Amino acid sequence: MASKTKKARMVQSDNALSDRQGFISNPHFASMESDVLYHLALDTKNFNLTEMFSDVKFVCMGGSPDRMKKLADRLVEELPYSMPTGHTLCNIAGGSDRYVLYKVGPVLTASHGMGVPSLSIILHELFKLLHHAQCEDVIFFRVGSSGGIGVPPGSVVVSESVLDGLLHPHMSLPVLGEIKTFPAYLNSDIVKDLVKFAHDDDGFKTYRGKTLCANDFYEGQGRLDGAFCEYTKDDKMDFLKRLSKEGVLNIEMEAICFAAMCLRANVKAAVVCATLVDRLQDDQLTPSHDTLVKWILRPETIVLRYIKSKLKEQN
Repeated sequence: MASKTKKARMVQSDNALSDRQGFISNPHFASMESDVLYHLALDTKNFNLTEMFSDVKFVCMGGSPDRMKKLADRLVEELPYSMPTGHTLCNIAGGSDRYVLYKVGPVLTASHGMGVPSLSIILHELFKLLHHAQCEDVIFFRVGSSGGIGVPPGSVVVSESVLDGLLHPHMSLPVLGEIKTFPAYLNSDIVKDLVKFAHDDDGFKTYRGKTLCANDFYEGQGRLDGAFCEYTKDDKMDFLKRLSKEGVLNIEMEAICFAAMCLRANVKAAVVCATLVDRLQDDQLTPSHDTLVKWILRPETIVLRYIKSKLKEQN
């Protein structure tokens, strides 16, 4: 089994570094008459996806549907793209009750839910969407929240690299009864550029470091306040201190899948998260709702500066 896993990892890495197929690498597409993007309420038979989406250059993703709608509203205000007269933002995926999808000029915002399975589903369909739309040079961002390790609550962490719950830099996925592993790397140039867009007068600190992607919110992150807990406070602290020594600055639940799938799709990607608590000090989120909302906007600020800079270069 070990040799099969190793072979699968190398094959996927080779595919990820090849540009010959773009966002997808699925030979079965050649025999499909049409493609249904079920969770986005789109398909290739009833929609002209090229006409609708061919200009997309950036995709911003976050867990909350409401947050992604607010980000789309913010894009309308801050980007040099006006809505046509009589038009307003609409949820393109409104025919499905799973995700939201908004478009403002060349930027898509999409919700991905909580955890790897939910994120994986929409990434498959977004990659297919961009493939059908014949898009090129698209950059993906995950903007979200996380628990910090040794950084002040309210800080922003730009992920340099991602580890899974076993501290491996790859995503493991059971496929047809076997474990396949896929490398999970992020684009180092975008990481450097994003950090440059942090300003001294922001009112918060921006850091770059490793991110741990856990399988859940409680036990997978070493919390003591879940419904079940079979380890001690000392066990928890030993684990968090180990993470800190490894250079891990925050913990969330999607980054390993986000990095691995974007790499397989030949897509440049970055993960930018606010920290809502320092896990070396506490497990529960105690700041007020208004404070948390303010903190969660901070990663968007950094990413929007990057997007606006790139759009200015293109004009």
